[in-house]
Amino acid sequence: MKKTIALLALLAAFPPLSTDMYLAAIPLLGDKWHQPLAIVNLTLVFFFITYCGFLLIYGPLSDRYGRRPPLLAGLALYIVASFLCAVADNVVMLILARTLQGAGAAAASAIVFAICKDLFAGNIRQRIFIQLGIIVAAAPMIAPIIGGWLIESLSWRWIFILQALLGMISALGVWLMNESLTVLSTESLKLVFRSYLRLMSNMPFFLLTLALACLGIPFFAFIAVSSEIYITGLGYSEKVYGYFFACNASAFLVAPLVFSRMVHHFPLGWLLPISYLGVLLSSLPMMSSAVPLPYRLTVPMWLLTFFFSFGRPPGNNLILEQVDRDAGAASSLMVFFFFITGAISMWLISLDWQDKVAVLGWLGMVSATITLLGWWGINRLFKLKLS
Repeated sequence: MKKTIALLALLAAFPPLSTDMYLAAIPLLGDKWHQPLAIVNLTLVFFFITYCGFLLIYGPLSDRYGRRPPLLAGLALYIVASFLCAVADNVVMLILARTLQGAGAAAASAIVFAICKDLFAGNIRQRIFIQLGIIVAAAPMIAPIIGGWLIESLSWRWIFILQALLGMISALGVWLMNESLTVLSTESLKLVFRSYLRLMSNMPFFLLTLALACLGIPFFAFIAVSSEIYITGLGYSEKVYGYFFACNASAFLVAPLVFSRMVHHFPLGWLLPISYLGVLLSSLPMMSSAVPLPYRLTVPMWLLTFFFSFGRPPGNNLILEQVDRDAGAASSLMVFFFFITGAISMWLISLDWQDKVAVLGWLGMVSATITLLGWWGINRLFKLKLS
């Protein structure tokens, strides 16, 4: 059990490992290649665009052929793309290599939730999601610190070499893992991909997926703009920026621990709205220029990340509870909408805003309002079963 959870945690950590470790290098590469932030950030945006697109491919493939074969194929692509990133000598080559890297990383995220669905059920699966959330929280805490150290001690290229090595470790774990899907889909691939149509006609699943995806918008925007604010704007070094980012990411560790205690005393129907309202209220201080930097960003963003992470594991479990079949496709579609909204927010925050911290605040307020109202309406309309 422990080895399985450790492998699932490593697979679930691929997005933060592939982005947060590299963030400190963005201002450096912009100066090195004489490119503005909007261009260099395309290495993030295109990563997530292909990442999202391939999520929709790996899920049905895993329902048809099992979890292991598409997962191993995706990890192999990720490893090759990571080495290509390491040898890139211009921004175009890096964008292309990161695009391939996103296509490979999608396999891990698309299939990890489906494996959880195969192996665990109900409240046990919710506890597994919480455990994964706690373990995965270490990735965005440690990754930017490691990235800052590698940049100052060696080179930004070693970030991608390390990512390739992590991909190899993951591939070995999957190779040794038993297949979790005991009954393969007998439908043709064309019919398997039609599972997305079935899922989108499942209104509780589809509307919950859209509503909860919006909540990640300010966090993804923070990922895209944080290095520019701390390094270029405020003059901190790459190493110190890693500490700032790790401090923010510590909320990912604290929030699931708090939730795991509170869920024994309060119903889920109360805890989820608290998460969404917390994101909304945490966004407001960032919109006020009266609070000096870095406090106007650091403290509210930590609280926003805390409330975002507080409700995400049970929210994911609630979404998957709405489906009885097509678990792989459901997992893919859920993560697809979460990251595609994130990619859009990364592009939006990279535009030439005068006060990007205030824009972060507005994104947080609007997205949390949409999620809160969506949750209230869906729960009222479909009478969701909350355990």
